[in-house]
Amino acid sequence: MVLVQQEGQIATITINQPEKLNILTRELITHLTEAFRTIEKEKEVRVIVLTAAGDRAFVGGVDVHVFADLDATGAKDFITDLHRCCLAIRESDKIVIAAINGHALGGGLEIVASCDLRVASENAGFGMPEVKVGLPSVIEAAYLPRLIGLGRAAELIYIGDTIGAQEAQRIGLVNRVVPHDQLQQATLDLARKILENGPTAMKLQKKLVRQWMNLPLDDSIEAGITAFRDCFETAEPCEGAMAFLKKRKPSWE
Repeated sequence: MVLVQQEGQIATITINQPEKLNILTRELITHLTEAFRTIEKEKEVRVIVLTAAGDRAFVGGVDVHVFADLDATGAKDFITDLHRCCLAIRESDKIVIAAINGHALGGGLEIVASCDLRVASENAGFGMPEVKVGLPSVIEAAYLPRLIGLGRAAELIYIGDTIGAQEAQRIGLVNRVVPHDQLQQATLDLARKILENGPTAMKLQKKLVRQWMNLPLDDSIEAGITAFRDCFETAEPCEGAMAFLKKRKPSWE
């Protein structure tokens, strides 16, 4: 249901239900959350790639059969579990890159929005179709206005239509669009570029970005001052400066 593979400092988590378009069920959400929590404990891992099996869907939304069996209490429990899954991604101190192999709809797009960077196959599509089945878009859909602006987010969630990968890149929903057969390589290339940077700096930077999303401007600046100070409690800034001056690659060991 969820596959985990680690190669050095990069871990890949693959949602593996292609015959069902990788749609979200209670069981899949639980497995995905546990996968992120497990990888979080691996100190060697610095980058997580989140992708899915198959050529059609990254996550084709939530299994509609789930909705048919919910009452109000069950609905709250289900959506809270999905939020916890997204939170495990957002609160990871590792950089999470979504490699979007196909359609990311509803909860799938919320998972994508929770990642730090997004690389999409040219075959991918993005949408929030909940209103078409009588539901509002909730939880991590709240990130969409921050990613693409309120107007574009409103169009996605009020109309419920799907947009293509090129349009998603144009509005800032994804960082890169690549040919489908180059998705894995392009994502790994991006991950390796991240690994060239200071490990502590990257952890602090991810924490800062999360704070920037939630804090007022003055508090965000203060948080940055603290992060800058904290980085100098390690040898990384000195090593980075010496490597730059000597025109060599830094050694972060």
